[in-house]
Amino acid sequence: MHPALKSGARERSDGARSPEARLAEAVGLARAIDLDVAASEILRLSRMRPATLLGSGAVKRLGELVAEAGIGVAIIDATVSPVQQRNLEKAWKCKVIDRTGLILEIFGARARTHEGRLQVELAALTYQRSRLVRSWTHLERQRGGFGFLGGPGESQLEIDRRLIGERIAKLKLEIEEVKRTRSLHRSARKRVPYPVIALVGYTNAGKSTLFNRLTQAEVTAKDLLFATLDPTMRRLALPSGRQAILSDTVGFISDLPTHLVAAFRATLEEVTEADLILHVRDLHHPESEAQRRDVHTVLRELGLEKVVEEGLLIEVLNKIDLLAPAERSALLLQAQRNRDAVPVSAATGEGCEALLALLDARLAAERHAVELAVPLSDGAAIAWLYRHGEVLERRDDETRAHFAVRLSPADIGRFKHRRALH
Repeated sequence: MHPALKSGARERSDGARSPEARLAEAVGLARAIDLDVAASEILRLSRMRPATLLGSGAVKRLGELVAEAGIGVAIIDATVSPVQQRNLEKAWKCKVIDRTGLILEIFGARARTHEGRLQVELAALTYQRSRLVRSWTHLERQRGGFGFLGGPGESQLEIDRRLIGERIAKLKLEIEEVKRTRSLHRSARKRVPYPVIALVGYTNAGKSTLFNRLTQAEVTAKDLLFATLDPTMRRLALPSGRQAILSDTVGFISDLPTHLVAAFRATLEEVTEADLILHVRDLHHPESEAQRRDVHTVLRELGLEKVVEEGLLIEVLNKIDLLAPAERSALLLQAQRNRDAVPVSAATGEGCEALLALLDARLAAERHAVELAVPLSDGAAIAWLYRHGEVLERRDDETRAHFAVRLSPADIGRFKHRRALH
């Protein structure tokens, strides 16, 4: 159910996103964890009721529907207070979860890495702390998820606030250790001159399909919301022969729970450290423009205001194979004039060569021409320059090779560091 205040009751806070689109997205979220959606509807409300969110008439009518259809879980696509949740569960005699609980349930079921599980558990416990009517089921791993939908842990003792507080404190320490480890990994990568390119975008925009297409990897890519949760990195070969690292990240979503934004900050630090950011958009989606604004909102929350406001994102306009011929032709014509947007089809591969060429050009534009003299005996350093730089000129004398070579500022620093070590 998506509660929507009647026209004039308040200003729309989600831009042009329609209640119908919000409801469709909520249905997609439910199906993402294999729930069978028996019914869905938009609830038009004149105001939000403090006790039950909905009016008494709606509560009664929906209770009858729940009983008749044998529904086990009612999902409300909004923020529901603990009191409202408890009252609705009593009235309907079924589980009631809100949008945050549903997203956390998906994340709990999908996270595979140790880091992902830590972050989701922290978010889930932060959410649960105000809802002590729940049971502590986060240790139940067979089904995945965090017990908002019920399960084997339902008969365990009620969550104790002190236990949650202690567990949250421990999780924060473990996540700090994860952040430190990731920082060390980034430092190690900086010594290897591979620029990092991060994929961001709304969930189900096609990031993982594009990632697989560009890197020939086999990352899970399904037509599901939040099919990718754990960050994945692969080497990417550019047309010039230069190497880069491509990073696939968790998809963004409108009204992303604040618990998750905070908990996944360590994962999303890969985005803040990237040399280039590709915003993958589902151009075929009717709410594509609203999704674009949602992604920009999350990027700003990550401290990337400059990237958004100064137009430093490269937009990858995905799923052009699904557009009508006239719309597709107009888009391709427009793209010829806009070097910050590339139409592609990750499914068919169309446009991917142009995208790789643009990435190569962007990374090359950051390079500066420098003159370097390297001993002829240092074959490794000479090979390094050919592998990671653009050699404009080479002149050898009896002992040294004199290069005019174009390198990025980071590569210049790495080369000097390499020479200092030797």
